[in-house]
Amino acid sequence: MNNTTYSVKKSEIQRKWYIIDATDKPLGRVATEAAKLLAGKHKPIYTKNLDTGDHVIILNCKNVKLTGNKINQKIYRHHSGYIGGMKEVVAKEMLEKNPEKAMTLAIKGMLPHNSLGRQMLKKLRVYAGSEHENQAQKPEIWNF
Repeated sequence: MNNTTYSVKKSEIQRKWYIIDATDKPLGRVATEAAKLLAGKHKPIYTKNLDTGDHVIILNCKNVKLTGNKINQKIYRHHSGYIGGMKEVVAKEMLEKNPEKAMTLAIKGMLPHNSLGRQMLKKLRVYAGSEHENQAQKPEIWNF
């Protein structure tokens, strides 16, 4: 009996393309599904120290919903690095002006906070509308 654990090699990883339609779905639910696909957790060959994930296209981000009173209470903060450089944007304003950024930030927070996570994030494409430019990759629709 062989007691060795199988470890996937980079050459054995096959990547697919998936489309997620965010229309009338909660932002966090869409983000968790996208993060799962980007990391490859839906595959039996998932390895936490390798990027085994697939490419993800998210459409209709402008139609995403926030539950509860998050639309008025959630605040996106970032700092320029200078004194007094804190910038704050309310979720309602962020979803009106830049819904792609709100979705990307939600997914980024669910991925590993290291170089592997940055590599996974490169496989994400987010669009506010229903049009995308990746038809040549023949993406499949991911339902959840």
